[in-house]
Amino acid sequence: MADLPLPLEDPLAERLARALDVEGKIPRALEALGPIGGKDVLLLDGAGSMRARQVEAAGGRVHHAADLEAAASQPPESIDVALAWWSSFRPIEDDDLESVDRLLRPGGRQLVVHDYGRDDVSRLRGELPEYGSWARRDGPFLSRGFRIRVLHCWWTFDSVEEAAGFLGEVFGPRGANVAAGLKRPRLSYNVAVYHRTRGDRG
Repeated sequence: MADLPLPLEDPLAERLARALDVEGKIPRALEALGPIGGKDVLLLDGAGSMRARQVEAAGGRVHHAADLEAAASQPPESIDVALAWWSSFRPIEDDDLESVDRLLRPGGRQLVVHDYGRDDVSRLRGELPEYGSWARRDGPFLSRGFRIRVLHCWWTFDSVEEAAGFLGEVFGPRGANVAAGLKRPRLSYNVAVYHRTRGDRG
């Protein structure tokens, strides 16, 4: 699901959605790297999501597709920004670049949001490729013409007790261990925005 970096059922999903990036750093970065305001934005795997509403609030005209195969129905060169959150491009392949470039107008931008790691949240989730190989120069993104912007965000809760309850319920003993070290009701959370301009292939 594109709203959140990990799949959760309600009400846990709602609790994380309220806690994740309350400072709004992610949508501000997308506007800076796009921009998305006043643009035709293809949003992959995000229909009806909070992320779609953020793009619309920034003035983007949202076009939805479940994945790149579904996006093929869009006319060529009809999109200014192709945007994916967490669930798509895991990781990206050469064929994906060709498909995206077909849809983008000249100068169009591709933005892909993934976790970066080196934070409190990565201690909860264990070893993931997002936390290592994806961000290397020879990794699947940077070797294909993407640049990376790392955002230092937070999961912010109303109290340490609320944070501890959430972490224990979602992550079990590992979550309880991280919660035991909390001094404030928030966890550091680093997000990578991989970005490229149409035609950039590394």
